[in-house]
Amino acid sequence: MRSGKPLRSETKKTPPQAAAKEDSLRLDRQLCFPLYAASRLITRLYQPLLNPLGLTYPQYVVLMILWEDAPCSVSHVGVRALLNSNTLTPLLKRLQRLGYVRRTRSGKDERVMKISLTEAGTALKGRCACVPQHLFELVGYPGEKALELKKQLEELVTLLQAGMQDETTS
Repeated sequence: MRSGKPLRSETKKTPPQAAAKEDSLRLDRQLCFPLYAASRLITRLYQPLLNPLGLTYPQYVVLMILWEDAPCSVSHVGVRALLNSNTLTPLLKRLQRLGYVRRTRSGKDERVMKISLTEAGTALKGRCACVPQHLFELVGYPGEKALELKKQLEELVTLLQAGMQDETTS
């Protein structure tokens, strides 16, 4: 019969598989964290470059898409910017209030909203042309390394998008 006192305390050893799983949860082993941190830091570095232009980073991204593709649909911008319409619509309304874009219903399909640039929106492209160069000068990251990283990230984004499509169809 046992008394109320515990027997000699035993230390539990973690099985190797469990240790490996726990080790995989270390922050320094995660791909997602340096991507997240880099994204936040880059966005912060863009702030002082975009503030004088009255733009946020997401607005800048949308304008870059429009400088390439306008006039185009809101859904086209959303696909390229990886933004949902509930995020994109208020952003486009702000750009319209700033006088950079025009939002109009498509004549062919009233459900489709078309986005075009105003003269001010087109002219803003010239004022933004120096932003990427200033960012690279600020950071001092070699151009060839940046291009290689961009290529790798584009491949990763493509794989992640395919994985998300697989998840939604299964």
